[in-house]
Amino acid sequence: MGKKITFIGAGSTVFAKNLMGDIWGFAELADSKLTLFDIDPERLKTSGIVAHKIAQALGIDPVIETTTDRREALDGADYAISMIQVGGYKPSTVIDFDIPKKYGLRQTIADTLGIGGIMRGLRTIPALLEITKDMEELCPDVTFLQYANPMAMNCWAINRASKIKTVGLCHSVQGTAEQLAHDIQVPIEEINYISAGINHMAFYLKFERNGESLYPQIRKVIEEGRVPDWNRVRYEVFNRLGYFVTESSEHFSEYVPWFIKRDRPDLIEQFNIPLDEYIRRCEKQIAGWEALRSDYESRETPIKVERSPEYGSLIIHSIETGTPRVVYGNVANRNIIDNLPQGCTVEVPCLVDKNGLQPTRIGQIPPQLAAAMQTNINVQSLTVEAALTGNREYVYHAAMMDPHTAAELDLSQIWHLVDDLLEAHGDYVKL
Repeated sequence: MGKKITFIGAGSTVFAKNLMGDIWGFAELADSKLTLFDIDPERLKTSGIVAHKIAQALGIDPVIETTTDRREALDGADYAISMIQVGGYKPSTVIDFDIPKKYGLRQTIADTLGIGGIMRGLRTIPALLEITKDMEELCPDVTFLQYANPMAMNCWAINRASKIKTVGLCHSVQGTAEQLAHDIQVPIEEINYISAGINHMAFYLKFERNGESLYPQIRKVIEEGRVPDWNRVRYEVFNRLGYFVTESSEHFSEYVPWFIKRDRPDLIEQFNIPLDEYIRRCEKQIAGWEALRSDYESRETPIKVERSPEYGSLIIHSIETGTPRVVYGNVANRNIIDNLPQGCTVEVPCLVDKNGLQPTRIGQIPPQLAAAMQTNINVQSLTVEAALTGNREYVYHAAMMDPHTAAELDLSQIWHLVDDLLEAHGDYVKL
């Protein structure tokens, strides 16, 4: 029998489907035992059906388990993949948008930084630490692939509080590289890049073809008026800082104080900022879920298996086979980026082979980029401190230091906002 791979939060059926297809799509991993865990038995049932349909489509017969018992799921796992969302769309995501809106504080995604990211971190970190505590007892040698946001906060807390090998995974680096390749009409296969920084605020330090920088071609996109409407924020930041950021414009707009201002609706229009975007995405997904689930569960409807851009299966395959690859991972900054704080979570290229994940040393990054990242790291650090110590004061401090929140609200408003959010989240946030 192959390795045991546990999905934590497997009720995220669409995401789980992609990863299952990716893993079993490798011949060397086709006998991997997949154990699917979720607290929602109905969604778990659907994911189980999907797993069997994927196996059938690929012509394989692996062991597939579903369980609502987390310890059973983790017992003896070689790999574990986290895709949890504590509190879900309702009540938690709605709370994270609605209450700040009463104070005039608007957001786009609210899952990584800002007041929404802080609250999501406070909900998620304790759950992840309970999981890693189980891992230390039941599967101490597991490799933990962590997909849940807020990525940097979650990984920082795990690395401080647990000995479990973990890496945070996102698809923004490779996804943005493909978008830029399209914008400058250069095949992605011909582009070599190095990105470094923090999750959702990493920058391409190198973006070139045959040793020649492609940044002049990216500048031409601005000069020729070809900036995509949905990407105006990032091109503006590139124009000002000189490097292109890896995360989407809607995300990035709420990590800084420059774009979302309640007394400047012209900025919202100028930079095409989609306020409340995550709410719309969630409602659209929920509206289409029943039809999607019906298709997934129907015997008559075949399932299409295509390789996704996610790194998870590549990491497992490289560790198991020794095939060397470079992926982008979120790891503890242990002498990797010199002008960011030691111990914070950085997103850098990592070699992966039978020796596991080996981060690439970057050294110094441009000072303007480090300065922008530091404003986000301040918030991450204080949120992690609040989650690990249970000290409520650090939540206020985190909100005080948040670039967007501080640009919109005074200290009294920030204090009241935090109080309102903590009360509304109830038992989801224990401080």
